[in-house]
Amino acid sequence: MHPSKDIIGTKGQELREKRIALGITGSVGCLRSVDLARELMRHGAEVFVIMSEEATKLVTPAMFEWATGNPVVIELTGKIEHIWLAGEHEESCDLILVAPATGNSLSKIACGIDDTPVLSTVTSAVGSGIPVMIVPAMHESMYKNPFILENIDKLKKANIDVIEPVREEGKAKIASVNTMVEMVIQKLYKKDLQDMTVLVTAGPTIEYIDDIRYITNKSSGKMGFALARDAVRRGAHCVLVSGPTKLTPPAGCEYFPVETTKEMLKVVTTQLKDKNIDIFIGAAAVADWKLKKQSKGKLHSSREFAIELTPTEKIIEKVKKLSPATVLVAFKAEHGLNEKQLTAKSYERLKQVQADYIVANDVSEPDSGFQSDDNKIFVINTKGEVLFKGRDSKHALAQRIFDIVKGALE
Repeated sequence: MHPSKDIIGTKGQELREKRIALGITGSVGCLRSVDLARELMRHGAEVFVIMSEEATKLVTPAMFEWATGNPVVIELTGKIEHIWLAGEHEESCDLILVAPATGNSLSKIACGIDDTPVLSTVTSAVGSGIPVMIVPAMHESMYKNPFILENIDKLKKANIDVIEPVREEGKAKIASVNTMVEMVIQKLYKKDLQDMTVLVTAGPTIEYIDDIRYITNKSSGKMGFALARDAVRRGAHCVLVSGPTKLTPPAGCEYFPVETTKEMLKVVTTQLKDKNIDIFIGAAAVADWKLKKQSKGKLHSSREFAIELTPTEKIIEKVKKLSPATVLVAFKAEHGLNEKQLTAKSYERLKQVQADYIVANDVSEPDSGFQSDDNKIFVINTKGEVLFKGRDSKHALAQRIFDIVKGALE
């Protein structure tokens, strides 16, 4: 195996066994395409690069051969490379990604012209029914040209996905590498939650002491956001309700930012009443107490004061009452318990809230739980069986949880 391929799958297996043809045209945005190829590989993909002659003037084919570990197509020969990559046969690519696409290139694609190796590969892909994604990059004045916009619209109507550029500094720049990778994953990911609605709660809630101070917990929202992203990838309509967090909501989800437990409960109640929620995942670390009486303004810091706490309403306890048919996945965070104690206590909570599954974790575990990128969890069903236990990244665990939960819907 080529040494450059040792990164394949180091960040995830979302694109495992997927073959992606990356078309490079003559835009300076191709400087990002090296990173794009490598990042696709880190998520499991095998990447093959095709370049136009103009693109080779900006970045050498040798650079892309190093990046992917595969020979680069710069001309069509007797090997009929465009058919090998995008023909109607078992070894053809799963996706053709043109990134960047110049205005010239996307317009030619819209008109069925194929006078470069990149365009010939796209033509073959369209005829073979292989998905095509286009990532435009050019000066903004060119992007606003009505003929360019007309051709982009024509591409979309032909079921060719267009990843919108980032407009800054007077240019319609190629989308970020992370955005492109996520859109590719969403396109190729298994769609086993298609036409379903998933509601995920995430992050902490806060309860105000006065108008500027509050009590809360250490939840970062990473687990809930990972679950929301996996739901979107699987084709679900995802509703994400989150307390304060620094995270960016996944593209494609319906997002409701809240602060207090009362606000989160209000949104959740409305969603459960107004929508047919197939799956509810309560990953939020909802505050257990609130101030019995919140002070107005700002309390003076020069004197002692006492606060009286009262329990908040338990959102997870209301889900089955509002929507009995919803598959309920509860979360239970504990501290300093052994495995037997943790699973027993979590199972009791599952029965109390009538959950279908409960995900238990001990936040005292090192490099796990709150604020960490990893977690160690136990997934328990209504029989008290531990269906899964293990440590992994929160993104990998989100996939694992949905793999288990979707079984309840089959």
